[in-house]
Amino acid sequence: MKTETAYDYHYRWEPKSPRRGLGTVLATALCAVCLSLAGLMLLPGLLGYQRYVITSGSMTGTYDRGSIVFDDVVPVSDLRVGDAITYTPPPGSGPSGRITHRIVWIGSDQFDRPALRTQGDANESADPWTFTLDGQTQARVAFHVPYLGYVLSALAIPQARMLLIGLPALLIAVAIVLSFRRDIRKAAVATEAAVATEARS
Repeated sequence: MKTETAYDYHYRWEPKSPRRGLGTVLATALCAVCLSLAGLMLLPGLLGYQRYVITSGSMTGTYDRGSIVFDDVVPVSDLRVGDAITYTPPPGSGPSGRITHRIVWIGSDQFDRPALRTQGDANESADPWTFTLDGQTQARVAFHVPYLGYVLSALAIPQARMLLIGLPALLIAVAIVLSFRRDIRKAAVATEAAVATEARS
Protein backbone atom coordinates (compact mmCIF):
# COMPACT_ATOMS: atom_id res chain seq x y z
CA MET A 1 0.00 0.00 0.00
CA LYS A 2 1.31 3.43 -0.93
CA THR A 3 1.84 5.78 1.96
CA GLU A 4 1.48 9.49 1.31
CA THR A 5 3.53 11.90 3.30
CA ALA A 6 1.57 14.57 5.13
CA TYR A 7 3.24 17.91 4.79
CA ASP A 8 3.11 20.29 7.69
CA TYR A 9 3.43 23.84 6.42
CA HIS A 10 4.69 26.39 8.90
CA TYR A 11 5.09 30.08 8.27
CA ARG A 12 7.85 31.80 10.11
CA TRP A 13 6.60 34.96 11.76
CA GLU A 14 8.59 38.03 10.94
CA PRO A 15 8.01 41.37 12.64
CA LYS A 16 6.99 44.15 10.30
CA SER A 17 9.65 46.71 9.59
CA PRO A 18 8.76 50.17 10.99
CA ARG A 19 10.20 51.67 7.80
CA ARG A 20 7.90 49.55 5.65
CA GLY A 21 4.88 50.48 7.76
CA LEU A 22 5.74 54.17 7.57
CA GLY A 23 6.18 53.93 3.81
CA THR A 24 2.77 52.32 3.44
CA VAL A 25 1.13 55.03 5.55
CA LEU A 26 2.84 57.81 3.59
CA ALA A 27 1.92 56.26 0.24
CA THR A 28 -1.71 55.87 1.32
CA ALA A 29 -1.86 59.42 2.65
CA LEU A 30 -0.30 60.87 -0.50
CA CYS A 31 -2.68 58.96 -2.75
CA ALA A 32 -5.63 60.15 -0.63
CA VAL A 33 -4.45 63.77 -0.90
CA CYS A 34 -4.02 63.49 -4.66
CA LEU A 35 -7.45 61.92 -5.11
CA SER A 36 -9.05 64.56 -2.88
CA LEU A 37 -7.34 67.33 -4.82
CA ALA A 38 -8.41 65.86 -8.14
CA GLY A 39 -11.97 65.50 -6.88
CA LEU A 40 -12.03 69.07 -5.61
CA MET A 41 -10.79 70.33 -8.95
CA LEU A 42 -13.03 68.22 -11.19
CA LEU A 43 -16.28 67.70 -9.28
CA PRO A 44 -17.35 71.38 -8.96
CA GLY A 45 -16.85 71.83 -12.70
CA LEU A 46 -19.05 68.83 -13.40
CA LEU A 47 -21.71 70.42 -11.17
CA GLY A 48 -21.59 73.65 -13.15
CA TYR A 49 -19.40 75.82 -10.91
CA GLN A 50 -16.79 78.18 -12.31
CA ARG A 51 -13.40 78.35 -10.59
CA TYR A 52 -11.28 81.44 -9.99
CA VAL A 53 -8.07 82.04 -8.05
CA ILE A 54 -7.85 85.09 -5.78
CA THR A 55 -4.64 86.90 -6.69
CA SER A 56 -5.00 90.23 -4.87
CA GLY A 57 -5.50 91.24 -1.25
CA SER A 58 -8.67 93.30 -1.73
CA MET A 59 -10.86 90.56 -0.21
CA THR A 60 -8.46 89.58 2.58
CA GLY A 61 -10.34 88.34 5.62
CA THR A 62 -13.04 86.80 3.47
CA TYR A 63 -11.17 85.29 0.54
CA ASP A 64 -7.45 85.52 1.27
CA ARG A 65 -4.86 85.71 -1.48
CA GLY A 66 -4.31 82.25 -2.96
CA SER A 67 -7.84 81.03 -2.21
CA ILE A 68 -10.09 79.52 -4.87
CA VAL A 69 -13.66 80.76 -5.20
CA PHE A 70 -16.26 78.59 -6.87
CA ASP A 71 -19.02 80.57 -8.57
CA ASP A 72 -22.40 79.47 -9.76
CA VAL A 73 -23.99 81.27 -12.68
CA VAL A 74 -27.24 82.97 -11.67
CA PRO A 75 -29.72 85.28 -13.42
CA VAL A 76 -28.81 88.95 -13.07
CA SER A 77 -32.22 89.54 -11.50
CA ASP A 78 -31.18 87.29 -8.57
CA LEU A 79 -28.24 89.50 -7.60
CA ARG A 80 -28.51 91.39 -4.33
CA VAL A 81 -26.41 93.92 -2.45
CA GLY A 82 -23.94 91.90 -0.39
CA ASP A 83 -23.35 89.22 -3.02
CA ALA A 84 -19.73 88.59 -4.03
CA ILE A 85 -19.36 88.32 -7.78
CA THR A 86 -16.51 87.66 -10.19
CA TYR A 87 -16.42 90.00 -13.18
CA THR A 88 -14.17 92.00 -15.50
CA PRO A 89 -14.00 95.72 -14.61
CA PRO A 90 -14.72 98.20 -17.42
CA PRO A 91 -11.80 99.15 -19.69
CA GLY A 92 -9.58 101.89 -18.31
CA SER A 93 -10.70 101.34 -14.72
CA GLY A 94 -7.32 100.05 -13.61
CA PRO A 95 -7.48 96.34 -12.75
CA SER A 96 -6.74 93.92 -15.56
CA GLY A 97 -8.54 90.60 -15.74
CA ARG A 98 -11.32 89.35 -13.55
CA ILE A 99 -11.78 90.37 -9.93
CA THR A 100 -14.00 89.13 -7.13
CA HIS A 101 -15.64 91.96 -5.15
CA ARG A 102 -18.86 92.46 -3.20
CA ILE A 103 -21.86 94.35 -4.58
CA VAL A 104 -22.55 97.55 -2.60
CA TRP A 105 -25.00 99.22 -4.99
CA ILE A 106 -27.44 98.08 -7.66
CA GLY A 107 -29.19 100.47 -10.00
CA SER A 108 -29.57 101.11 -13.71
CA ASP A 109 -27.84 103.23 -16.33
CA GLN A 110 -29.38 105.77 -18.73
CA PHE A 111 -30.47 102.94 -21.00
CA ASP A 112 -32.18 101.14 -18.12
CA ARG A 113 -29.59 98.37 -18.10
CA PRO A 114 -28.61 96.83 -14.74
CA ALA A 115 -25.68 98.75 -13.25
CA LEU A 116 -23.60 97.81 -10.24
CA ARG A 117 -20.87 99.09 -7.97
CA THR A 118 -18.62 96.84 -5.93
CA GLN A 119 -16.06 97.02 -3.16
CA GLY A 120 -13.36 94.75 -1.83
CA ASP A 121 -14.00 93.66 1.75
CA ALA A 122 -10.50 94.80 2.74
CA ASN A 123 -10.82 98.18 0.98
CA GLU A 124 -11.95 101.30 2.84
CA SER A 125 -14.02 102.65 -0.05
CA ALA A 126 -16.07 101.38 -2.94
CA ASP A 127 -14.51 100.84 -6.35
CA PRO A 128 -14.38 104.13 -8.32
CA TRP A 129 -16.30 102.71 -11.26
CA THR A 130 -19.78 101.49 -12.01
CA PHE A 131 -20.47 98.91 -14.68
CA THR A 132 -23.34 97.37 -16.55
CA LEU A 133 -24.17 93.75 -17.14
CA ASP A 134 -25.07 93.12 -20.75
CA GLY A 135 -25.75 89.40 -20.32
CA GLN A 136 -28.61 87.68 -18.60
CA THR A 137 -26.44 85.79 -16.13
CA GLN A 138 -23.56 86.53 -13.76
CA ALA A 139 -21.03 84.47 -11.80
CA ARG A 140 -21.74 84.72 -8.06
CA VAL A 141 -19.50 83.19 -5.37
CA ALA A 142 -21.01 80.05 -3.85
CA PHE A 143 -18.10 78.82 -1.71
CA HIS A 144 -14.33 78.97 -1.50
CA VAL A 145 -11.32 76.89 -0.45
CA PRO A 146 -8.53 78.84 1.30
CA TYR A 147 -5.03 78.84 -0.23
CA LEU A 148 -5.70 76.02 -2.68
CA GLY A 149 -4.97 78.45 -5.47
CA TYR A 150 -1.27 78.19 -4.70
CA VAL A 151 -1.46 74.48 -5.47
CA LEU A 152 -3.36 75.18 -8.67
CA SER A 153 -0.77 77.75 -9.72
CA ALA A 154 2.02 75.26 -9.00
CA LEU A 155 0.29 72.69 -11.19
CA ALA A 156 0.64 75.10 -14.11
CA ILE A 157 4.34 74.17 -14.04
CA PRO A 158 4.88 70.99 -16.14
CA GLN A 159 7.47 69.59 -13.73
CA ALA A 160 5.05 69.97 -10.81
CA ARG A 161 2.31 68.15 -12.71
CA MET A 162 4.68 65.32 -13.55
CA LEU A 163 5.70 65.06 -9.89
CA LEU A 164 2.10 65.02 -8.69
CA ILE A 165 1.18 62.26 -11.13
CA GLY A 166 4.44 60.30 -11.03
CA LEU A 167 5.13 60.21 -7.29
CA PRO A 168 1.92 58.38 -6.28
CA ALA A 169 2.37 55.98 -9.19
CA LEU A 170 5.95 55.30 -8.06
CA LEU A 171 4.87 54.70 -4.47
CA ILE A 172 2.14 52.30 -5.59
CA ALA A 173 4.65 50.41 -7.76
CA VAL A 174 7.08 50.16 -4.83
CA ALA A 175 4.31 48.88 -2.55
CA ILE A 176 3.37 46.21 -5.12
CA VAL A 177 7.00 45.10 -5.47
CA LEU A 178 7.44 44.88 -1.69
CA SER A 179 4.24 42.88 -1.36
CA PHE A 180 5.39 40.55 -4.14
CA ARG A 181 8.74 40.04 -2.41
CA ARG A 182 6.92 39.22 0.84
CA ASP A 183 4.82 36.59 -0.91
CA ILE A 184 7.92 35.04 -2.49
CA ARG A 185 9.64 34.90 0.90
CA LYS A 186 6.63 33.23 2.51
CA ALA A 187 6.47 30.69 -0.32
CA ALA A 188 10.19 29.95 0.09
CA VAL A 189 9.75 29.41 3.86
CA ALA A 190 6.83 27.06 3.22
CA THR A 191 8.87 25.11 0.67
CA GLU A 192 11.80 24.76 3.09
CA ALA A 193 9.46 23.50 5.80
CA ALA A 194 7.92 20.96 3.43
CA VAL A 195 11.34 19.67 2.32
CA ALA A 196 12.52 19.40 5.92
CA THR A 197 9.36 17.48 6.88
CA GLU A 198 9.79 15.08 3.96
CA ALA A 199 13.45 14.52 4.85
CA ARG A 200 12.54 13.57 8.42
CA SER A 201 9.86 11.10 7.33
